[in-house]
Amino acid sequence: MHVRHGLSRLGQYRQPNSGLIAIPLALISAVTVIDSSIPTTVHLGPFLVAAPAITASFAGPTLTGAIGALAVAAQALIGQLHGGLTTANHLAQIAALFVISVLVTIFCYVRNRRERKLEEVRAVAAMAQRVLVRPLPRRMGPLQIASTYIAAEAEAQIGGDLYAALPSSGATRLIIGDVRGKGLPAVDEAASLLGAFRGAAYRELSLPGIAAHLGSSAYWNKAHLADGDPNAEESFATALVLDIHDGGPFIKMVNCGHPPPLLLRDGKVRSLEADEPALPLGLTAPSASDYKVETFTFEPGDLLLLYTDGVIEARDYSGTFYPLSERLASCNTTDPHSLVRHLHHDLLRHAGGNLGDDAVMIAITKSR
Repeated sequence: MHVRHGLSRLGQYRQPNSGLIAIPLALISAVTVIDSSIPTTVHLGPFLVAAPAITASFAGPTLTGAIGALAVAAQALIGQLHGGLTTANHLAQIAALFVISVLVTIFCYVRNRRERKLEEVRAVAAMAQRVLVRPLPRRMGPLQIASTYIAAEAEAQIGGDLYAALPSSGATRLIIGDVRGKGLPAVDEAASLLGAFRGAAYRELSLPGIAAHLGSSAYWNKAHLADGDPNAEESFATALVLDIHDGGPFIKMVNCGHPPPLLLRDGKVRSLEADEPALPLGLTAPSASDYKVETFTFEPGDLLLLYTDGVIEARDYSGTFYPLSERLASCNTTDPHSLVRHLHHDLLRHAGGNLGDDAVMIAITKSR
C-alpha cells in the first residue's frame, strides 16, 4: 500500500514560498543596518528573535534553523560594532537568541513529524475507504453514475456510510446505507453490510430477499459484538436497495428506514416516498415477507439522487438544515458528475466546511 514516502525527508515536507522567505531575511537585514547606525544606548537586536519564529510558521526545521543561525550571526555583528562581543549585554542577547532559535527549530521538527504521521494516517484511511466503499463506475449499462463521499471525521476520511452497485439480470442493483454513528466503530458494520449485499446480489436474490439477508447480517453481527461493545445494542443501519431496469422505465426499491431518493424531471423534484418503509437493519431478525417492493417510473432524461441523512441534516451557522430539494431543483444541469460536484461544494459551503455526520450523494441518469 503506497503511503507518501516522499514526506520522510525533513526539509521537504513544507515547500516555502520564496516571497515568504524574504520576510525574515528582510527583517534581519533591516535590524542589522538600523541597529548598527543608531546610538549604542538603543538596542534593536532583540527583534531578531522574530525571524526564526516567522520562518517556523511556513517552513520546515532546516530552513528555520538556518534563519535562526543567520539571526544569531547578525546579533554577533551588531555586538562587534557596538563595543565588542565580550560585553555582558551582548553576550546575554546572543545566548538568548541562540537558545530561542534552537527551541523554535525543535518545535518545528516535532510539528512536522506529527504532520507527516497524520498525513500517512489519512493516506491509509483513504485507501481503506476505497477498498471498503469502492468507487462506483461512471457507466453501468445505460446508466451514468456519479458519487461523492464526505466523511465527518476529516482527519480519518473514513466513516459508516456505504454504497455499492452491481450488474444483475437486466438491471443495475444498488445499495446506499448509513450505519448509526461515525468513525471506526461504524466501519465494521458497514463492511459487514457491503459483504452481505455483494454476496446476495451475485446470488440473484429478490429485493426482499436481499433486504432480509442484510437485516439478518446486521442483527447477528450486532449480537456478536454485544459482549465486547456496550453500545452495540443500539447499533442499526438505514438502507435503500433498488433495481434500475435496463429495458423498462422504472425502478424497484425497498426502503429500510432510509431518506427517500429524489427524482428530478423537467426541473421539478419529486421525493420517492415508500408507502410502507421497513424497519432499519439490525433491529430484528427479519424475513423476506417483512419487506415490500415499491415501483417508480424512471425515464431517460430523469435524474435520480440517492443520499444519506448527513446531507439533509447538515446545518449552517444559524442551525438551518441543508435544503437539498431546493438546491437540486435550482441546478441548471442534469449531468450527474457536474451535479454531484456542485452539490458537494454547496453542501460544504452551507455547513461551513464541517459536517456533523458522514454524507454520501449518488446521481444517476439513464441514456435515451
